[in-house]
Amino acid sequence: MKPAPLHAWIVFGTLIAAALAVDQFGIHRKPRSITLKRAIVESACWIALALAFDMWLYFCLGPRAGLDFLTAYVVEKSLSLDNIFVFLIIFQTFHVPPESQYKVLFSGVIGALLLRAIFVVAGIELLGLFHALTYIFGALLAVMGLQMLLSRKRIARPERNWLVRAARKIFPVVDRFEGNKFWVGAGHRWSATPLLLALVAIEAMDIVFAVDSVPAVLAITRDTFVAYTSNAFAILGLRALYFAVAGIFPRFRFLHQGVAAILIFIGLKMAFSEKLTVSTPVTLVVIAGIVGLSIAASLIASPATRA
Repeated sequence: MKPAPLHAWIVFGTLIAAALAVDQFGIHRKPRSITLKRAIVESACWIALALAFDMWLYFCLGPRAGLDFLTAYVVEKSLSLDNIFVFLIIFQTFHVPPESQYKVLFSGVIGALLLRAIFVVAGIELLGLFHALTYIFGALLAVMGLQMLLSRKRIARPERNWLVRAARKIFPVVDRFEGNKFWVGAGHRWSATPLLLALVAIEAMDIVFAVDSVPAVLAITRDTFVAYTSNAFAILGLRALYFAVAGIFPRFRFLHQGVAAILIFIGLKMAFSEKLTVSTPVTLVVIAGIVGLSIAASLIASPATRA
């Protein structure tokens, strides 16, 4: 696949900048709790925007670009389901009030977009220089998936994360919230609020998420534009998805195993890519099937769980 032309990056950048501007300065200009109805509508809008961009890719850059984007987007969206559980733990640990959670997630998204750009570019360059990394990345994904199957512990004690502990040592931290402020002036110095620590914890966990999600996307496409844009759209829609499903997420007990199965499948696909070719349409169907089965199994098992 040829590198994406400059105008494709311009279209993507303009679209994302406009969407973020409307989101931040229009829809979420004032801090408030996000209702379930509002979150579902916003999540649907982000998904519709991603699908519209995918259609543009399909007709402007070719069917392969459109199909690769859709598959990579579904993979990233599926893996991000596990992130929601982590966000719940972080917000509970730092006692972040509901009306402040969106600002933390919005700021975390900006950092995640920059981090994923670095990971995607570095990953593609390394794979181009060292072909053996294909097998290493594949094995890494499969091992991560197996670890997730054996243990549900995706995060332990976020307040003890090394970045959070470093932030506490570098900056003075007050023990109270000051609205939606990350910093508060106290005398002649600035102190961090617990809201900043929650943001640091989320950014630290995104490093962990990037380690499995970026190789998973690179197992589908090595095109920098497709890999990054699919990641970006999935990340941007994660905030609305969090508020839409956070309340009912604990009921889907098998989603964690579904995410693990996806990692194992993508890892094996990448590791054995030279001996066994799995087409992009088949990959898309398998991943959608895994997510569907995990949700169905959770719904079937939920009555027994409540009994």
